[in-house]
Amino acid sequence: MHFRKAFFDMYYFYIIYSEKLNRFYYGHSNDVSGRLRRHNSNHKGWTGKANDWVIVYTEPFKTKAKAYAREKQVKAWKNRKRVEELIKKNHGYGSVGSEHPD
Repeated sequence: MHFRKAFFDMYYFYIIYSEKLNRFYYGHSNDVSGRLRRHNSNHKGWTGKANDWVIVYTEPFKTKAKAYAREKQVKAWKNRKRVEELIKKNHGYGSVGSEHPD
């Protein structure tokens, strides 16, 4: 039970990608899969414009504040190429938005 509690006490910075919009979205959550379901639901928010979002990158953090700080850091880059390099370097994706590594 301790492992389960530790797992759910983690927070994650995540990047999702929509092929339809050809855009990334950056966020943080302690439930990335649940958050992805909400992004893909029909809602009025920015990510509601598409329902094909896939997780392309995650980083774990022990606190919500650290995950949010990382989100702000990456958003401040304002550089798609740098984000794509981060994703490829850490996960080996052959193309942005790919659900499977090469």
